[in-house]
Amino acid sequence: MANRYQDDENEPSLFKPPKEAAPLAERMRPASFEEFAGQAHLVGPEGIIQKMLRGKNIRSMIFWGPPGSGKTTLARLLATKLNAEFVQINAISSGVKELRDIISRAEKSLNMGRRTVLFIDEIHRFNKSQQAALLRSVENGTLVLVGATTENPSFEVISPLLSRSSVYVLESLTTADLEILLDRALNEDEIIRGAVLTPDAREELIAQSGGDARIMLNALEIAVDISADDEIARDIVREAYQTHHYRYDRGGEEHYNTISAFIKSVRGSDPDAAVYYLARMLEAGEDPKFIARRLIVLASEDVGNAEPYALTLATAAFTAVDYVGMPEASLILAQAATFLSGCPKSNASYTAINAALSEVRKRPGIAVPMHLRNAPTKLMKEIGYGRDYKYSHDSEDHFIEQDFLPDMLKDKIFYEPTDIGREASIKKYLDTKWKKRGKKDT
Repeated sequence: MANRYQDDENEPSLFKPPKEAAPLAERMRPASFEEFAGQAHLVGPEGIIQKMLRGKNIRSMIFWGPPGSGKTTLARLLATKLNAEFVQINAISSGVKELRDIISRAEKSLNMGRRTVLFIDEIHRFNKSQQAALLRSVENGTLVLVGATTENPSFEVISPLLSRSSVYVLESLTTADLEILLDRALNEDEIIRGAVLTPDAREELIAQSGGDARIMLNALEIAVDISADDEIARDIVREAYQTHHYRYDRGGEEHYNTISAFIKSVRGSDPDAAVYYLARMLEAGEDPKFIARRLIVLASEDVGNAEPYALTLATAAFTAVDYVGMPEASLILAQAATFLSGCPKSNASYTAINAALSEVRKRPGIAVPMHLRNAPTKLMKEIGYGRDYKYSHDSEDHFIEQDFLPDMLKDKIFYEPTDIGREASIKKYLDTKWKKRGKKDT
């Protein structure tokens, strides 16, 4: 499988499409690292890939980054720089047989003194046996593997292949990067060269791309095609996009990134960030009940007894979301998220259960004290079950100090309430009643 970008462009071919048939994003692919925008940490003068190229020590690698960040282009530029054969396949449509054929051809090329760069798009979609088929050829250098994925390779790529490769993270293109690409297209492309954008249209074109160069350039081309005016206005750009492009996959990396940012914003008492990430999830089609469930957990884990009502409200919010569905569920979730953001925070109950679980796992066989055991039969009473238990309500203030923990743990404190919100009154009550707690504060 030859690299079609290394064919003789002057050679006529029935199978070579005319240049204008390719989308603008394809026509504008950089032909050198100097034309490449973004990812300076990899391909800038001091970038790791440039250093490897200078040292002629290229090893297999996996590019992990969002769509349109330059993964495919980087692989092609690497092959060009190495004067290597470039083979590109997509993990969705390729199998082990095709891999073996590629490896066989790569071995022949290597014997003739030429390396092969195998670019696998969406490598995370390869199953374990398909990934395993690459191991030997990657390890012995028959192939320089360049895998591309939008998913976390720690979860999607088998460990033996990861250990034989370097993982490089590509970031979303910045506004400055997109500006460079936009200017190049408007000034250099033979088909759209000379097109003029209003400042608002330019801003819209970049903002709606979501940092994806491919989306931006293809929207630009559509805008040029449909505009009847000399100058392309913002409404034409919006028409070209038609729909917003959200980098979000309900089962993928951005799903977890966004819900993490949402929860951390609520925990951090920032209602503005909370509703922003909430809006991103809802607009991208996230299940509102998933968000509501996470808020219930947060109400206990992060608000806790600093505001016990938080759990009631979060639970009610889930019920309401289930009743009404979208789009009205967005109002309920916004109310819950902003309320929880504005609550005093305590994770004391969360740390208490974790400490108790740790103790139970460390010493699982400790017996329940006899005076706390239930004694439903005569025999149980005779052997001491329940003996010497003191009923708390027999006291005037409904409290009698006695040991409830096993002897070897009787001085242990798992729950340490804070001085925040309603938990402060809980702390005051417990410190007053229990000597071991009063001693702790002195």
